Amino acid sequence: MSDKVTTLEGQACLQGLMRVWFDFERQLSRVPILQRLERDRFTDDDYRRLLCHLRQQVIEGARWITRGASSFERDFADVRSMVIEHAREEHRDYEMLEADYVAAGGERQTIIDAERNAGSEALHAFMMYRAGQPNPVDLIGAMWIIEGLGHKMADDWARRIDAAIGGDGGATRFMRYHGANDDAHLDKLYALLDRVCRGEAERRAILRTARVVARLYALQLEEIDHEPA
Repeated sequence: MSDKVTTLEGQACLQGLMRVWFDFERQLSRVPILQRLERDRFTDDDYRRLLCHLRQQVIEGARWITRGASSFERDFADVRSMVIEHAREEHRDYEMLEADYVAAGGERQTIIDAERNAGSEALHAFMMYRAGQPNPVDLIGAMWIIEGLGHKMADDWARRIDAAIGGDGGATRFMRYHGANDDAHLDKLYALLDRVCRGEAERRAILRTARVVARLYALQLEEIDHEPA
């Protein structure tokens, strides 16, 4: 249990989020493209397809974060400020991802024109809906999953991808950046847990959103193998 979360309510919420994360890891272990990465069968084409599908979530992320910030009322002005700052830091991350796609041998227009897959559509719709609700503190659950990916997995994925495609790090800058910076973002989430998790209702909402986002994020990755090449 992190000593960065100090209230009893925050600790209970964090414990629940950790259980959701462990289940999310199990879901990811069953995703075909990630299985190929783990088993050294990952190809250059796999990587380009992965980036194409991730871009949709990345480019929409700042939109739902900003929308969520606008939904916080006066009593949550400090939370709104933290969420706006988070959106400011990440709203152009998709440009780094596009540059990685080009460095991996893709055409920039191809990734720009790529459509959302079924999982990306569902994730975007759910996040925009939740972000539009009054005082959407449950978005912390979504951020826990998405920022946790960068903190816990991005560096390992980047290392494995470079080994698979014979890269030198020039095509995995997006993942390496998040591997280095998302721990700071998680620190902000710990502070938010203490601030907004005041009881059972908030805890249940945060954990529910974390579970939904975990499932939809895994679906987004599963759909890579169901979409036309």
